[in-house]
Amino acid sequence: MSNLKKISIVIPSFNEETNIDVMVNTLHEVMRKLPYEYRLVFVDDGSSDNSLKKLEILSKDDSRLFFAALSRNFGHQNALKAGVDLVKDYSDAVITMDGDLQHPPVLIPELIKKWEEGYDVVYTIRDEDKALSYFKKKTSKCFYTIMNKLSEVEFEPGTADFRLMDKKVVAVFSDFSENELFIRGIISWIGFNQYAINYKPQTRFSGKSKYTIGKMVRFALQGITSFSTRPLHIAIFLGIGLTMLAFLFFMIYVIYSIYFGHVISGWASLLSTVVFFGGLNLIVLGIIGIYIGKLFMQSKGRPNYLIKETNFK
Repeated sequence: MSNLKKISIVIPSFNEETNIDVMVNTLHEVMRKLPYEYRLVFVDDGSSDNSLKKLEILSKDDSRLFFAALSRNFGHQNALKAGVDLVKDYSDAVITMDGDLQHPPVLIPELIKKWEEGYDVVYTIRDEDKALSYFKKKTSKCFYTIMNKLSEVEFEPGTADFRLMDKKVVAVFSDFSENELFIRGIISWIGFNQYAINYKPQTRFSGKSKYTIGKMVRFALQGITSFSTRPLHIAIFLGIGLTMLAFLFFMIYVIYSIYFGHVISGWASLLSTVVFFGGLNLIVLGIIGIYIGKLFMQSKGRPNYLIKETNFK
């Protein structure tokens, strides 16, 4: 029986058929040079292409390649957790990364080195990609600024889901049963001894990014509401401030009417005010609704994912 430490590499995959071969070969090339037992575990997140079929074929001739197919698309974060849960009893450390080669596999030895030095979590921070659009750069910066203003957990700009976790961190992480996972925040929240490594993102080998603007907005809202109730506090202070402002203007209106002896005209301004306050009410109700919705979904106790097929042993 081998005394080598065991490392699992978990790769969530959604419609990455054209990237799988290159990803597998590159990871093997990196890991074979290191003195560790290892497994590559792809989690097929309900792909509509031939990703699963390709994984099934490759795994027949590759004893280190495993896959788990989810019953439908559960989302990147849930697929990532499915893979970590699957390998937790096998691994001394788990590495998670995307399957499009934007997370450079050549950085894995550096992650492992820091782990061997005693760090429980070795995470990565993406350097600014000059190829990114101005819009994406600004929205990303804005997201982390808002997160740090609203949350009690510190979020470093550019933090990625490319990380190594020691088995004791994996054990803690696997016990989380939150309905809407924001793993970057969870890993930051749980603490332990952590170390950050900067990296330059590579270009996607093939295919298109799965993160649309809509998904990015939802992901941002998910992160903010998962680690902070401050938006509710903002709603309260906003309500108090606007009530005081409205009372002040009402007093001005009364004094003006008494002094000049006639009512102030201006239906347009009145309607604008009504619409303005109506919109604010909807915003506040929306904020409250998000939190109530999260409680409702959490109360159902549904699993984060369902595995329909796997060859993991």
